[in-house]
Amino acid sequence: MALFRRDSLVTRQLLRLVLLHAAWEVGSGQVRYSVPEESKHGTFVGRLAQDLGLEVAELVSRLFRMVSEGRRDYFEVNLQTGVLFVNSRIDREELCGQSPLCAIDLEVIVDKPLRVFHVEVEIKDINDNAPVFPIDELNLFILESRLPGSRFPLEGASDADIGANSLLTYKLSPNEYFTLDVQMRNDHNTLAELVLKKSLDREETSVQNLLLTANDGGKPELAGTVQLMITVLDVNDNAPTFNQSVYEVTVLENAANGTLVMKLNATDLDEGTNKNISYSFGNFVPPSAKAMFNINSDTGEIRVKGNLDYENAHLYEIRVDAQDKGHQPMTGQCRILLHIIDVNDNAPVLAVTSLSLPVPEDAPPGTVVALLSVSDRDSGDNGKVTCSISPNVPFKLVSTFKNYHSLVLAEAVDRERVSEYNIVVTARDEGAPSLSATSSILVPIADVNDNAPAFLQPLYTVFVKENNPPGAHLFTVSASDPDLKENAFVSYSVLESSVRDKPLSSYISVHSESGHIYALQPFDYEELQVLQFQVSARDAGFPSLCGNVTLQLFILDENDNAPAVSPPPSGRGSPVTELVPLSAGAGHVVGKIRAVDADSGYNAWLCYEVQEPRTAGPFRVGLYSGEISTTRALEQADGPSQTLVIVVKDHGEPAMSATATVSVSLVESPRAVKWDSRQTGGSKGPLVDMNVSLIIAICSVSSLFVLVIIVYVGLRCHPGPEVMYGSGKPSEVGSWSYCQRQSRNLCVGEGIAKNDLMVFSPNFPHSSENGEGGKGQILTPNVSGQLIEFPLVLVLW
Repeated sequence: MALFRRDSLVTRQLLRLVLLHAAWEVGSGQVRYSVPEESKHGTFVGRLAQDLGLEVAELVSRLFRMVSEGRRDYFEVNLQTGVLFVNSRIDREELCGQSPLCAIDLEVIVDKPLRVFHVEVEIKDINDNAPVFPIDELNLFILESRLPGSRFPLEGASDADIGANSLLTYKLSPNEYFTLDVQMRNDHNTLAELVLKKSLDREETSVQNLLLTANDGGKPELAGTVQLMITVLDVNDNAPTFNQSVYEVTVLENAANGTLVMKLNATDLDEGTNKNISYSFGNFVPPSAKAMFNINSDTGEIRVKGNLDYENAHLYEIRVDAQDKGHQPMTGQCRILLHIIDVNDNAPVLAVTSLSLPVPEDAPPGTVVALLSVSDRDSGDNGKVTCSISPNVPFKLVSTFKNYHSLVLAEAVDRERVSEYNIVVTARDEGAPSLSATSSILVPIADVNDNAPAFLQPLYTVFVKENNPPGAHLFTVSASDPDLKENAFVSYSVLESSVRDKPLSSYISVHSESGHIYALQPFDYEELQVLQFQVSARDAGFPSLCGNVTLQLFILDENDNAPAVSPPPSGRGSPVTELVPLSAGAGHVVGKIRAVDADSGYNAWLCYEVQEPRTAGPFRVGLYSGEISTTRALEQADGPSQTLVIVVKDHGEPAMSATATVSVSLVESPRAVKWDSRQTGGSKGPLVDMNVSLIIAICSVSSLFVLVIIVYVGLRCHPGPEVMYGSGKPSEVGSWSYCQRQSRNLCVGEGIAKNDLMVFSPNFPHSSENGEGGKGQILTPNVSGQLIEFPLVLVLW
């Protein structure tokens, strides 16, 4: 057996004895150790591995483990050293109580091979518990008439330790009236008695204060004490009496401190001091009553002491002792029933027991929003409560059952109009004066997808120049949705349709999130002037809602088409020979070049001129008419044939042009004139019409032209608005203003007396049904401001 303490030294002889004893235990298959209780953590117990014959280096590899049945881990083994040490505090009294032998059994297990060792650790008792008496003060009442030798048993002390540490001895403080007699009983417990050794004299000493001390046998010894309060009683044979055994009184719960409740009066038949009475609360009066009331020991008046509360206690039962002052005090008792009367001193209490929030804005009327409970600790009318809510809210209170109300939806709500309501619930009792309580309930309204995305206007007009790059940003649409979260998340798409037998999606696209509209391909004004489509804005709610907007995309013209010379009607691409008689005089019309430009406005305004004026000989070309005529009478010296190269240019920026080659043969009799026209870039040009055709055309419209001149001169003299109407495309407005100014100019041809009437016409949409596109026209306003359209004629004079 080994005993180790942190504050002591172990002698060599004791160590040898311990080692010999441990070796004997290993040999017997069991190891026993001992350790004092209350040893600190880490206290050495024994070299367990060495005592069991195990190698310390093999503890880990052999899976060394220790098991304690039904105990805490009081001990632990250091696997590096094999030492058993204290792991946690050990209290022998808690572990084994009063048992003389206290030991902890441990099982040590190792593998390879499997072996089991039994280890027993005895817990040694130390003197860590002092003797304890059941009470700190003992009151003894002894009549002064008791004789010497009278015995008064005393309650002994107890010690939680065992052995010598629990052997108790008693000692009484020195006095002249009492001695202490201690006897050992058969159960080895002691019986202490107080023995009166001298007659008591109450008038000389009425109270004896003695100290009883109990010492245990430990080293060092511990002691416990009890105060003996000995009261000497006077002899008395009559107890005080009350006029009735039970009293019933009432008092308001809001009675102020010091309020008189009642006055008691007891009588005693004794004489002298034995009839003087002292009043007090009995021993069985609860502390709650003593906290609320006090009693005057001399007069017997009971007054309010604390704050009475009907809701905490509405009845107090108090026992009052009336004790006389005789030599042997005697006591009389009565019982008082104090009834507390309720006043309205408690406001109602509101509690929200259940909430169903938020409230969907599509919730039907009658939907329960919250459950409320109301209570009032008062009674009667003071505890009757009525509830109401703030006005002008779409909610109402419905009483479900006693003290419970439901807050329900009274009418439809709209989150976009009011997103939340702060409802004030008021509870008021029927007391006088009444008390009330309020509680606020914040009711948020949950969004539902009841609003479709909306655009600021139903129609947008967008202008874009033709030949735009693919992917160019055209416009941005934006729709707003007053809903929340996904109900307000808007995505954009184009409503698919067909444009010129092509799907709309091949022309434009819209970004689903930003609403940016992009061109997927270059636009060509000559193919498409207006693109009208719809964009849909759809939210992400369920079910989703959508709104549409219409976009009108107007294509603006650019000068991207060169003039094209039209072939003669009779040529059909093959050469046609026209002969010019030598007898032709000045002003003789040889032919006319017809050219068109696919552009519009200023970009389609064409002019004609000879490429090399010096080589033109006796011929000229009208600057804006394209008519080829003679400038003088033909002569033999002019040669048998003449070749003219005519340049046709538009007025775009930069200007584009085409050329036409005209071959004229001079003959004695009329012949066909051969045209060889080709555009710049290698295309074939037109042949000049026969002069006969021109003369017939001029004669057919000469009368109509005279009418046009008359109307035109009249309008020039009469002031009024001049309005130019084009093909209805806003992209041509700038060109029309210029054309209006230019359409009134008369151009004089290269210094010759003969004049040409220049007429400009904007490019109207072309189609095979409309005949030749780009033919000259005159638009003249009439007296009502409208425009009259006349076919182009060439007038020579």
